[in-house]
Amino acid sequence: MTTFRTALLVEDLPETRRWLGDILVEAFPGIAVSPAESLASARDVLARIRPDIALIDLGLPDGSGIDLLAGLRHLHPACECIITTIYDDDAHLFPALRAGARGYLLKEQPRDRLLARLRGIGDGEAPLSPTIARRLLRMFAPDTADGAPVQPDKLSPRERETLILIAKGYRLNEVADTLGVTRNTAAGYIKSVYRKLEVNSRAEAALAAARMGLIAPTL
Repeated sequence: MTTFRTALLVEDLPETRRWLGDILVEAFPGIAVSPAESLASARDVLARIRPDIALIDLGLPDGSGIDLLAGLRHLHPACECIITTIYDDDAHLFPALRAGARGYLLKEQPRDRLLARLRGIGDGEAPLSPTIARRLLRMFAPDTADGAPVQPDKLSPRERETLILIAKGYRLNEVADTLGVTRNTAAGYIKSVYRKLEVNSRAEAALAAARMGLIAPTL
């Protein structure tokens, strides 16, 4: 079982920082937690300690926690770097994993679930929130229930255009303006795309578009 003696905790909100610090101490009795509220203060802490584990927020006053990850992994490759955040979308998840995060936990989870995820590290479990684990599994799942990949010709030309736009992050008004149609017509296209692809979110639609070769994949 892995033993963690020192921890870096990067979180700008004081109450959340105390809360996460308490969970770390409960998960790993005797651990010394060094808190930081920004990238700058985290780098100051790293000049003094060699952390075994790091909990890193993404939205910090002076940048993103992702900016800290690469340097931390270079300095201390054995450090268990875990993102703790409110963001559960692909735009935050995949860059964090590419930067070297070994876990991704959502702070909105109940305390006991976060505690269980951290304790599981000692048994070799990946610290992932359930919704994040499901999102990653969908990356490798068949596109339909029978295992057949979704083909672009399943959509009409207008629907393919709509899919490309929403996959690129366009909102309803922007889709309508780009296609030269009304908001109601654009909303109808989006609804049809979601129904045909059997997806429920913009992130899932973007993943389907990548698999169909309509946009560059994000991972």
